[in-house]
Amino acid sequence: MITLQKASLGKRIIAAIFDFILLSIIAVGLAAVFSAVFGYNGHMDTVNEAYAKYQKEYGVELQITAEQYEAFDEAQKQNYDAALTALNTDEDVIYAYNMLINLTMLIMTLSILISVIVIEFVVPKLFGNGQTLGKKIFGIGLMHTEGIEVSSVQLFARAVLGKFVFGLMIPLSMIMMIFFNAIGVVGMAILLILAVAQVACLIATKTGSPIHDVIAKTVAVDIASQRIFKTREDLIEFVKARHAEKAARAD
Repeated sequence: MITLQKASLGKRIIAAIFDFILLSIIAVGLAAVFSAVFGYNGHMDTVNEAYAKYQKEYGVELQITAEQYEAFDEAQKQNYDAALTALNTDEDVIYAYNMLINLTMLIMTLSILISVIVIEFVVPKLFGNGQTLGKKIFGIGLMHTEGIEVSSVQLFARAVLGKFVFGLMIPLSMIMMIFFNAIGVVGMAILLILAVAQVACLIATKTGSPIHDVIAKTVAVDIASQRIFKTREDLIEFVKARHAEKAARAD
């Protein structure tokens, strides 16, 4: 059988950071485009104008902490409550705020998905051997755990299911929901479970692979020293030849 020449963890981390920076740049650019297309700033302006309107009308600051509210006198509290009620019953503000939440999730999802597909699928298909730009620079390649070239299906599953869903969207969605007070302890628990699962995969798998590689049955290898076979048949022929060579030497 062939010897597995795994890429070092240090190189893999550096390459991953490099690719993440590129992914972030593309995602931010796409988010700006989608924001303009979906009219995100218009809804944001509606909410901000409403805050300014009711704050001026009732003479209070609406964006305050609980401690600041408790420091108000009775008249200030009444004005604050009236301003907050007016804001929360303004149908235009409610619509604009709900649109902001929905568009935030939609824009984030589309931007990250397209960026992941570009960085983790399109570029590796162009370079070959599953190499992103980061992997190309640091001499890392991907192969099937059986020692053959990674297929398009594996590469796509690794990018979308592994990197996008488990690596980015689930954690980011939990963080966003915690930020908007839509989820609390459950979100933190999910983030902790994902972190533990990631570490468990790195420690428990023979190839030292993270979740996205486990899902796709791929392994990161040192491209300079690792022999990667084009097909399973090529691998079988190589193994047969090695066995025949050993048998001949034994005789």
